[in-house]
Amino acid sequence: MPRFFNAIAGLSFASIALSSPLQARQYGGSACAAVSASVATQSSVATPTVPAQLAYDCITSAPFNQSAALALVDGVVPYFKWQSNTVWLKDPPAEYAEKVQPGIDIWGGLESIRAKVVAGAYENEYTFGLELYLLLQSTHDGHFVYVPDVIGNVFNFARPVPLVSVSADGQELPKAYVYADVLAESLGNTTFTSSAISQINGQSAKEYLENWAQYGSLQDRDALYNNVFYELATVSLGPVGSGIGTFAGSGRGRWIYPNATTDFVFENGTSRSYDNYAKVLVNFTGVADGASLYQRFLTGPRPTATPSATPSANSTLSATPSATATATPKPIPAPGYPPPVVREIHNLIGGYFLEDDYSDVAVLSVPSFVGIDAQEEFQSTAATFLAAAKAAGKKKLVVDVSANGGGTILLGYDLYKLLFPNNIGHAAADRFRAFESTDIIGQKFSEVAGTFPRVLVNETGNQTLSDLVDSIGSSVFNYRSDIDVNLTNFESWQDKFGPGIQQKGDNFTNLFRWNLSDVLTPLNSGGIYVHGYGPLSNYTQQPFAAEDIVVVTDGYCASTCTIFSELMRQRAGVKYISLGGRPRAGITQAVGGVKGTNNFPWTYIQALAQYTVTELNATLDESAKLRATELGDYFDNTVFRRATVGNAINVNFRDGIRDGDDSDVPLQFVYEPSDCRILYTKAMTVDVTAIWKAVADTTWGGVSHCVAGKVGGGYKSMVKRELGVREKVLSRRMREWRRGLRVEDYPMDVSTEAEVPRGDGLMAV
Repeated sequence: MPRFFNAIAGLSFASIALSSPLQARQYGGSACAAVSASVATQSSVATPTVPAQLAYDCITSAPFNQSAALALVDGVVPYFKWQSNTVWLKDPPAEYAEKVQPGIDIWGGLESIRAKVVAGAYENEYTFGLELYLLLQSTHDGHFVYVPDVIGNVFNFARPVPLVSVSADGQELPKAYVYADVLAESLGNTTFTSSAISQINGQSAKEYLENWAQYGSLQDRDALYNNVFYELATVSLGPVGSGIGTFAGSGRGRWIYPNATTDFVFENGTSRSYDNYAKVLVNFTGVADGASLYQRFLTGPRPTATPSATPSANSTLSATPSATATATPKPIPAPGYPPPVVREIHNLIGGYFLEDDYSDVAVLSVPSFVGIDAQEEFQSTAATFLAAAKAAGKKKLVVDVSANGGGTILLGYDLYKLLFPNNIGHAAADRFRAFESTDIIGQKFSEVAGTFPRVLVNETGNQTLSDLVDSIGSSVFNYRSDIDVNLTNFESWQDKFGPGIQQKGDNFTNLFRWNLSDVLTPLNSGGIYVHGYGPLSNYTQQPFAAEDIVVVTDGYCASTCTIFSELMRQRAGVKYISLGGRPRAGITQAVGGVKGTNNFPWTYIQALAQYTVTELNATLDESAKLRATELGDYFDNTVFRRATVGNAINVNFRDGIRDGDDSDVPLQFVYEPSDCRILYTKAMTVDVTAIWKAVADTTWGGVSHCVAGKVGGGYKSMVKRELGVREKVLSRRMREWRRGLRVEDYPMDVSTEAEVPRGDGLMAV
């Protein structure tokens, strides 16, 4: 896409020219034929684009297929049963409904959609698919997602203009700006001052953006609002992140039609109109109309891999983009980030030292808990940096988890234990829905797991035993894999399953915890042991005191990040600072994403059910009896054929229940404000160290940037001192880096990879 950095002083930038010469509604005949003709002229373009209106007119011309829609609606039912919190979503606590999100009746909503399908009430396939998608999205549970093919297979929508939301001085409520204007003002040779946006499409910018934010995947409204905008932490993740903000068409913003144009009115009285566009994701050759579009792309079979016949424990450890590290991976640029002390090549984690008056401060940036095949690199980077920080004499540590949508569950535990090796290794317990499918699978897995030893088999050992240990022995459905809340072993599957808890008419298992001392820990962590356990049990030296650590977050913190945060706040007492938020006064939550503790891909659920029926039986008669149970419902592939290719299809399998909470309210529905709220400034959208310095000032420097809440004691515990030679060298290096920042280093479009389910607690964007 052409860049749009050429600014007229004081004005917003002109709109980007789309590749297609066709404009909305200026075509004759079929909209899909016009798309096909436009794409044909873009043979040299990796991803063709067409005007958003044209794409919308094309996709809404696909006819509604009643029988296929009915099969899809009925096909999702078995998987909805694995969603842990449907009764809580329908009837949430009053504080959650007031401050976070209203209740949503998933089963009632699905029945309503089914009734409309039976009545033939949908005008086209798109309106049906959108309603089904929005039913799950409206839960704001980032682990609960299904994107029908009509929503994500053909087009992704986008705007050519990323925005930022910043405060003029760190105290005034934030306003929205065109990010390119802020960049040009901050780094360009121009002398103009960027102007805030007052109206979008004839509506107040504040109202429009708050409404648009609700299309995101997070639960907290302030975290959702932050996710609308361009953010350095998100952009640093490149293809495994969620792009440049939902407003510009990244993350879940890509699935919502943004209208033909986006029209801005600025506070300085000027206005600009931008042509929205759509990325064309499929080959339109031969597509003449909506009917041929439907037959070509919306009927299946989809070009996706079928579920493995043998469910693997490793396949349930992270539902993430599949950016598996190659033999020679290329580093991902991190615009606005300074030279690191050490950084994982995908920018999943990195360590930095600050300069000059902040030379006592180390920063551990953790925008992800992995999810790709880099668990060992993540752990090594964290351990190496903490050791380097102590060796360099650093006194304070900022942990930045902005943009962290989760990842490998046990890496969250490991980072906590790296920081607090002598603290208790849990702050919550888990549970899942106790119903027929989970009971039968647990009975059979536990039975079979009792026939072989619980040992970690290396690659040169018995392959059959290795497969059994990996797929069955380490599974949550083997009661031997976990311990109860008293840290003792379960005696049987029934001892774990219960049902142990009944709430709001639903049944749940007894509470259980990860056994971090388990010999099979590497199978559930991507190949690592947790510090303080097993071969790493001799790690006991705490690197920083709790009062010398602060965690900062943009609210995106979800899934594994919320597990880490529960440990840090509840066990270690570390303070949390939240950034940004809606243009409203008051405190915001630090953790705004899904707090469920494990998601399951639907492909994994199907593999579990099919494997239990076809493999874990002694006779054909037993197999037939198993198939006559609920498990027989998982042999139909409709939901997979009708899903968006390569995108995560998940449920939230486990709820987290805080230790000591006798009400057993899932953490998803517990409102918890941060200790302090700091607003973004323009400088923070260009140079991430501006965030870290504001956090350090507020926590230890005696200069509070909090607009609500409080951290620190109001006194300075960062003492100015004579810098050493290495610190002076670093300070010069940082100044050189800052002088070298260029507008063109900040991408205005970040291609994100499709979300391929690989298991865990990671939240799918």
